[in-house]
Amino acid sequence: MNTQTPPQTPAIGEKGFLKYVFGTLILVAFAVFVEYFIGWVQLLTPWKDLDTLPLVLAVSLVFITYSLRALRVYDFFHREMRGRFTLCLRLSLQHNMLNNLLPMRTGELSFPMLMSRYFSIPAVRSVPALLWFRLLDLHTLLVLALLVAGKDFLPLWAVTVSTLLWLTLPWLGFRLYRPWLKAIGHHQGKVWSILRMILESLPQDHEKFWRSWMWTVLNWALKLAVFAWVLMLFSETDFAAAWLGATAGDLTSVLPIHGIAGAGTFEAGVVAGLVPFGISATDALTAAVNLHLFLLSCTVISGILSRALPKNLR
Repeated sequence: MNTQTPPQTPAIGEKGFLKYVFGTLILVAFAVFVEYFIGWVQLLTPWKDLDTLPLVLAVSLVFITYSLRALRVYDFFHREMRGRFTLCLRLSLQHNMLNNLLPMRTGELSFPMLMSRYFSIPAVRSVPALLWFRLLDLHTLLVLALLVAGKDFLPLWAVTVSTLLWLTLPWLGFRLYRPWLKAIGHHQGKVWSILRMILESLPQDHEKFWRSWMWTVLNWALKLAVFAWVLMLFSETDFAAAWLGATAGDLTSVLPIHGIAGAGTFEAGVVAGLVPFGISATDALTAAVNLHLFLLSCTVISGILSRALPKNLR
């Protein structure tokens, strides 16, 4: 096993090439749009007025979320990764960097590649686990948005009932895992195959189920709180609006088409989350772009630093 080999991006086929073309076009169009309606110099000016301490604290907290994400992977594959958490952290940081920088979620392909290279874990095990993590991420993003900002759109009783019902879904999925798998076991076709893969990605015991959920909630609660705080540094908005804006921006990652490094689509999501709270589109876009620049800076710095991590410390 060669842990010195740097991560490689997936090979680009015809469809992959088209994704990069669309991603580049979106990036260029977004850059021109921002320059025309706001101006990049004016948009970046607020950085000069930021105090160093809040910025350093925000970056430090984001790095803690990266550790929480790595702990989720380490805990899930503890038998294979035991005693090599820093290597798992290296893997997680590199996967995060590629996932954030490459268009159309092609960076997700780096996860099974890195799992195979660093820990000899085959894709038939790492891909279903990644699906499970992404399902938990989506579920947690939505339930946290409902808890923080739901009261601004729904009555308290509706928020309470919706939250409780939504919270039961992962547990029901876990409890119904075996009956569902048995029911679809004899069906053929791509859809059934994907469904079986998702079901098989669920944890097989109660403790692993609860722990993977716990790491996910801790990660996203801290991550969204930091992103909401950064948005508030660049716009006059309250915490609930900033939280919903950060959530909407992150949810754009599931779109089938978005720019390189999420440029354009991430900002559109943040703006869509902020405008309903009475924030002007210009102010919302300024805050969204600066949040994205903060996120990408953390991503790139952590990805570069990952190469210096020791490989055999717990």
